[in-house]
Amino acid sequence: MKKKLGLAFACLWFAGPLALAQAASPDGPAPGKPAESSGLAQAKSAQASFAVSLLDGEMFYELLVGEMTAQDGQPSAGFALVLDVARKTGDAQLYQRATDIALQARSGDAALQAALAWKQELPASRDANRYVLQILIALNRIAETAAPLKTELRIAPDAERSAVLAAIPRAYARASDRKLAAGVVEAALADYLASPATASAAWTTASRMRLAADDRPGALQAAQRAQAADPRAEGPVVVALELIDPQQPQAETLVKSYLDDRETSAKALPEIRLAYARVLLDGQRHAEATAQLQIVTRDQPDYPEGWLVLGSLQLQENQPAPAQASLERYIALVQQLPPAEQNPGLAQAYLLLSQLAEKRQDFAAAESWLGKIENSSGLLQAQTRRASILASQGKIDEGRRLLQQLPEKTPEEARLKLNAEVGLLREFKQYRQARELLAQALAATPGDTDLLYEQSMVAEKLGLMDEMERLLRQIIQAKPDFHQAYNALGYSLADRNLRLPEARELIRKAVDYAPDDAFIKDSLGWVEFRLGNMQAAAQIFEAAYKARPDAEIAAHFGEVLWSLGQRDRALAIWKEGQLINANNDTLLETLKRFKVPQ
Repeated sequence: MKKKLGLAFACLWFAGPLALAQAASPDGPAPGKPAESSGLAQAKSAQASFAVSLLDGEMFYELLVGEMTAQDGQPSAGFALVLDVARKTGDAQLYQRATDIALQARSGDAALQAALAWKQELPASRDANRYVLQILIALNRIAETAAPLKTELRIAPDAERSAVLAAIPRAYARASDRKLAAGVVEAALADYLASPATASAAWTTASRMRLAADDRPGALQAAQRAQAADPRAEGPVVVALELIDPQQPQAETLVKSYLDDRETSAKALPEIRLAYARVLLDGQRHAEATAQLQIVTRDQPDYPEGWLVLGSLQLQENQPAPAQASLERYIALVQQLPPAEQNPGLAQAYLLLSQLAEKRQDFAAAESWLGKIENSSGLLQAQTRRASILASQGKIDEGRRLLQQLPEKTPEEARLKLNAEVGLLREFKQYRQARELLAQALAATPGDTDLLYEQSMVAEKLGLMDEMERLLRQIIQAKPDFHQAYNALGYSLADRNLRLPEARELIRKAVDYAPDDAFIKDSLGWVEFRLGNMQAAAQIFEAAYKARPDAEIAAHFGEVLWSLGQRDRALAIWKEGQLINANNDTLLETLKRFKVPQ
């Protein structure tokens, strides 16, 4: 049985895509002339391209029949005829055409037969070698790719070799045995890994191949060797950004080494620093992310994306004036670009500015910003903001209807609609309605851990602590790495002064999964406080509040300081918390309990 090639095979690589089907797309007829059959046009075009002496009448007829047969739904017969003419003439274009016919028919074995014949006829042809290599990869005959890969690297011009090396991981992306692919590629790269001129690019390629094979330690080692070969190279830094993990702190060291180097720092691509900032944000390291974003906007003030991410973070950190300025700066920069280059982030900027206006109770301005969103992909977010604006004016049922009327053509769209409606109900403290809505969703998908977690949080708000605990334990049993469940259950126990040793173990488990999460550190500080370990609690809160100034963390930190007799500092922290979010329930309850004027 002949092996079939997927349509994705047409996405080729190295110095640029090879137009596999270019010979199958003849030019249209000249104005005023009758259109010829596609096969005749193919053959005449081919004849015009080849040396006339090579293509006599008999071969032209054979080529014509081959093209017409292929076009008439008999690609196997057409392929054989065109390949026969290619062998008789030794012409590269006819070999390529025969290979293309087989590829279009998704016949992998036939395509490989033609490509190998082409390469045998013209051993110096780089195109022939590329076809052989790409077809072998598509057929998953990975072990056989070593020789053509070495050939491609050897015959590539020096100016292109780095680009060829960089393209290799993409070429092997569909290999089913990633470990085998990594081994084959690394063996083929042996000479380039040892050469100072290519070591950095080659080790970066090896790093990407190891990462694709899920060998993260090996990928990091290769990235480190790539950076050692060329400290200014961007490739190993890009790989290291994907490897940053609490279990591999050396990956972040590699990134910081590049960004902190005086010679590379000013020249660093803003995309790299921005990507690092996003990694920091994912780790809840907001202060460090802000520092990186400020460098981006200072050193590359005309780079729009830096302003967008900075504005988003400033809004999250309850800094409305700076957020407004950053977002408006982003919009001004993007609007200077040609329409085709304008960033889809415009919709996000308009949404954030609408949110800022809503916080000011300026509902007309909020709606005005939403009205600027033109792309359909921002519809859900725009409607969610409109629903929030309606709810802010006491029209929560209207807001819910707005969300319910959104289309849901896919399960993902249905989930996003549900999340938006539940979020709206929680934001405006309609917990019973949120619980009912989640119960309906869970009836359809009872094992959904994300929905179970949402339901547990709603149950906690309603004071249904037994239900909350049952749901969280159900999540932990179903998904042992769901660290939010450990944290929520441990914090709930600590907050109620119940089973404190168990609460501490639960929270420590969450810390193991997310050691940089400031809110989990907050939970750990709170349980230590409940256990009477005041100094340990104060140290934990100090670090958590520094990493993420937040009203709830401020409430807990202030209480620990107050208990330690540091009342002036406690009052200062509480005041900062009020500036961050004056409506935080935990902070308000704490101030009321300690009879602090508000």
